[in-house]
Amino acid sequence: MYGLTPEDLELQDRARGFADELIVHEQYAEEHAGEMREEVRHRLEARAVELGLTATNIPVEHGGRGCSTLQQVLVQEQGGRVTNALAWCLATPPGWWPAVANDHQRDTFLLPTIEGRREECYAITEEYAGSDVSDLKATATRDGDEYVLNGVKWHVTSFNRADYVFFQGVLTAGVHAGEQALFVVDKDAPGISVVRTPAYTHTIAHHHPIVAFEDVRVPATQLIGSEEDGMSFVYEWFRFERLMIGARCLGAAERLVDEMNAFARQRRIGTELLADKQLVQAMLADSLTELFAARSMVYQVARALDGGVDLKVAHAQCSMVKLFASEMANRVADRAVQVFGGRGYMRENVAERFFRELRVERIWEGASEVQRAIIADQLGKRGRAALV
Repeated sequence: MYGLTPEDLELQDRARGFADELIVHEQYAEEHAGEMREEVRHRLEARAVELGLTATNIPVEHGGRGCSTLQQVLVQEQGGRVTNALAWCLATPPGWWPAVANDHQRDTFLLPTIEGRREECYAITEEYAGSDVSDLKATATRDGDEYVLNGVKWHVTSFNRADYVFFQGVLTAGVHAGEQALFVVDKDAPGISVVRTPAYTHTIAHHHPIVAFEDVRVPATQLIGSEEDGMSFVYEWFRFERLMIGARCLGAAERLVDEMNAFARQRRIGTELLADKQLVQAMLADSLTELFAARSMVYQVARALDGGVDLKVAHAQCSMVKLFASEMANRVADRAVQVFGGRGYMRENVAERFFRELRVERIWEGASEVQRAIIADQLGKRGRAALV
């Protein structure tokens, strides 16, 4: 139906099989703060690497899998079928990094990450700079052969699991004063401390602490690219993540449709099946239809990126993907809870877990309202025909 090649289908099947291996551990993770037993986690992380499902966004010449954007979507879509962030082991290192990494960055951080031996996290968001990262207050000050970093970052996802962190700050002096720069920093560098680790709605092992950077010194070799490049990396990261969020939302919606359809077809109310109730049929039909529409959109945008679409058009289209797919998945999760009834409100139920977990998809990497603003701005500048 979606025009996938035999190679695409084989990769999709491989990713689906691995997702099924992860699903087995969901209930245990839910009961243990999102954690699996350590030996199980390491085995599954190694399995993801063995199956060729990590670093799909990194070119082969840099040690990655060299997958097309569509193939990356196919892998992440299957990961989206799994709750409790167990599929986050399908790691995608920063795709923008190989082109600008110096020897130190490549050997110390990038290559070990591509190989699955190190893990990164991002310290970009701040208390008053969330979806709009252009309003950061964190600073970076040049001091000889070093930069001094200061600021407090919020929602530093995976900080507890990561080995190093990307820090984005505003330059205080020099030719590029006022512009944003990006740095890679060892997590245990002096001056980095966790302010607190808030509890979040979902049950996953990757925490999102508030992290303070107080006079953290990093060598100039740990500046990513050049001083004026910081925002360009953020925009590329946003495009990628918004598309992959769309992909994962497809997987979540597919799992929910399958689960609630199976339940409705075996649950009896008196002599009738729940699936024979027209109001339940409507929820199933709407969910399947919206999944079909979202999948068609995600795959098409992925193909457009593979075909070299204009990046500003791509930015708007990735915003459309994130907006539609994330809101679609949330509607499907809400319906699934309703179809399961009281069972759907139990944490042992997949619908309940997705109902909690999918809510953030409408917020992180740019809230739905920000996506609408981006889309409307590009519509005004380029017209409808350039975008759809």
